[in-house]
Amino acid sequence: MGSGNVFYEFALLLAAAGVLGFVAHWLKQPLIVAFIAVGILVGPAGLKWVSIGSEIDLLAKTGIALLLFTVGLKLDLNVIRTMGPVSLATGLGQVTFTSVIGYLLCLVMGFSHLASLYVAVALTFSSTIIIVKLLSDKREIDSLHGRIAIGFLIVQDLVVVLVMIALTAFGASTGVHWVQGISLVVVKGIGLLVAVGLLMRYVLPKLYHHAARSAELLTTLAIGWAVALAAIGDWLGFSKEVGAFLAGVSLAGLPHREALGSRLIGLRDFLLLFFFVDLGAHLKLSLLGSQLLPSLALSLFVLVGNPLIVIIIMGRMGYRKRTGFLAGLTVAQISEFSLMLGALGKDLGHISGEVLGLITLVGLITITLSTYLILYSHPLYDWLAPFMSWSEKKNPFREVELETTVEPSRGFDTIVFGLGRFGNHLSRELTERGQRVLGVDFDPDVVHRLRESGHSVVYGDAEDPEFASTLPLSHTRWVVSSVPQVSVNLALVHALSRYGYTGSIAATAHNERDASTLSNARVNLILLPFSDAAKEAIDQLGESEPRKSVAGSPQSRTNEPFDDHDAHP
Repeated sequence: MGSGNVFYEFALLLAAAGVLGFVAHWLKQPLIVAFIAVGILVGPAGLKWVSIGSEIDLLAKTGIALLLFTVGLKLDLNVIRTMGPVSLATGLGQVTFTSVIGYLLCLVMGFSHLASLYVAVALTFSSTIIIVKLLSDKREIDSLHGRIAIGFLIVQDLVVVLVMIALTAFGASTGVHWVQGISLVVVKGIGLLVAVGLLMRYVLPKLYHHAARSAELLTTLAIGWAVALAAIGDWLGFSKEVGAFLAGVSLAGLPHREALGSRLIGLRDFLLLFFFVDLGAHLKLSLLGSQLLPSLALSLFVLVGNPLIVIIIMGRMGYRKRTGFLAGLTVAQISEFSLMLGALGKDLGHISGEVLGLITLVGLITITLSTYLILYSHPLYDWLAPFMSWSEKKNPFREVELETTVEPSRGFDTIVFGLGRFGNHLSRELTERGQRVLGVDFDPDVVHRLRESGHSVVYGDAEDPEFASTLPLSHTRWVVSSVPQVSVNLALVHALSRYGYTGSIAATAHNERDASTLSNARVNLILLPFSDAAKEAIDQLGESEPRKSVAGSPQSRTNEPFDDHDAHP
C-alpha cells in the first residue's frame, strides 16, 4: 500500500472519529464509546474503508504507554491516606467480591476457568478518567462521596498494575518450570526498581529541573522517558504498561508534575483514540452474536451488583446511604484498563478473541448506561431512597462526627451553603457585621480547616433532601446558597420547604436565565456575583478621582461583590 493511501485512510479515520465523537458528546457519552464504534464502522469488520495496520498499532501502543504514565504521574496516595480506611476497604472489598461473584457467574455460563478468571477480573475495574470527568463536570470532585470514589479508584489502578505484572510473569514462565520463571521475573523486577530508584534519587530531579526552563523540552523528555521505560519493561518480560506506569511514578514527586500532566492529557487522549479504534476494528461481529446474552447478564451484574457491593461496605463502615449510593454508582461500569487487560490476555494466548469481544461488549453497555446513572444520580437517589434504609446503620457515625460539632439548639441568624471563595467571604463579612453565621460545605477538608480557625461550620450537601432536617432552622432569618448550579439551589429550596422553613432564601446565579428560574421558585433574593462586581468596578472607574486603597483593605476589594452593597441578607 502506498504512503498516499495510508495518509488518506488516516484522514478518513480521524474524520469519522470527529463526527461520531460529536454525536457521542451530544448524547453525553464518553468518547471511548464513539471510538470503538468508529473501529467497527470503518474497519475490516464493517465498511472496510480503512485497513488497520502497523501504523495504527504503533500509535495505540504509544497511547497506552502515555495513559499508564499519567496514572503513575498523578498517583496521589495522600487521597487514600486522608480518606482513612474507607478507600482501601471499599477498593479492595469491591475488587474481591466482584472477582469472586463474576468468576462463578462465568463458570455457570460455560466459560473455562482461565477465561472466567480474566472476565471476572476485568469486571472489577472502573474508569478513573471517565469518573473524574463526570464528577468534575458536576462539581462533586471535592464532595465526600467524590473523594471516597477517587480514593478507591486509585486503589483499583494499583491493583490492575499488579495484575498486569502477575499476568506477564505467568506468560514469561510458560515453557520453563514455573518457580524458576517467577523467580527470574522477581529478580528482574527488583533490579528495575533499584535502577529507577537510583535515578529518582540522583539524576531525574536535576535533569528535569534544567529541562523545566523549556516547556517543549520538558514535555519531550517526559514522553521519551515514558516510552523508553515502557520498552525496557517489555524487554525484561513485564509489559509496556508496567514500565510506563513506573516511569510516571518516578516523576510523581517532582514539583513540575501537575504542569507536565496537564500538557500530556491532550496528546494521551488523542493517541488512545487509536487503541479503541483498533479494538473495535478487530472485533469479529460474527462471533459477537453468541456473546450477546452473556454480555447482558454480566452488564447487569456490573450496573447493579458493583454499586450494591460498595453501598454495603460503606454502610457497614458507618456512612449514610446517600453517600454510599453516590459513590457506588461510580463503579457501575468497566474501564479502559479492563479492555487492555483483555487485549493483554489475548496477546499472551490465555483467552480467545471471542472472550475479548465479550469484555468489549460489556464495556460498551456499562460505560454507556452508567454515564446517565451518574449524570442523574441525585434524582435517582430521591426515587430509590425509601427502599434503601437497610444499607444505613442507625448511627452513621462517620458523617455524624462531621455534622454535630455545632450544637443543634444554638441559634443562627444566617446559614450559608458553600464555603468557596465567594461563600467564605460572604460568611466573614456577615460575621463582622454582627450576625451569627453557620457555614455548610460538602468538602471535609474545608470543614476541618474552618473549624480549626474558630468558625461555626458543619459538613453537609445542599442537594441532600434529608440534610435540612438536621439544621437549626427555627430561628434562622436567612438561608444563603453561594452554589451557582440552579439544580442544587432548587433542591435546597424544596428541602427547606419540606421541613417547614419560614425564613428568607438567597441563591446565587451566574446568568439571567438561571436567575429567572430561581425567582419563579421560593427565592427571595437572587445573588449575581459577576454582575454585581462588574457594576461596582464600573462605578469606581467612573469616579472623577479614583479612591486610593491599600492592598487587602476593604476599599481595594472591588472584585468581591458584597463590600458596598445592600444585598446582604
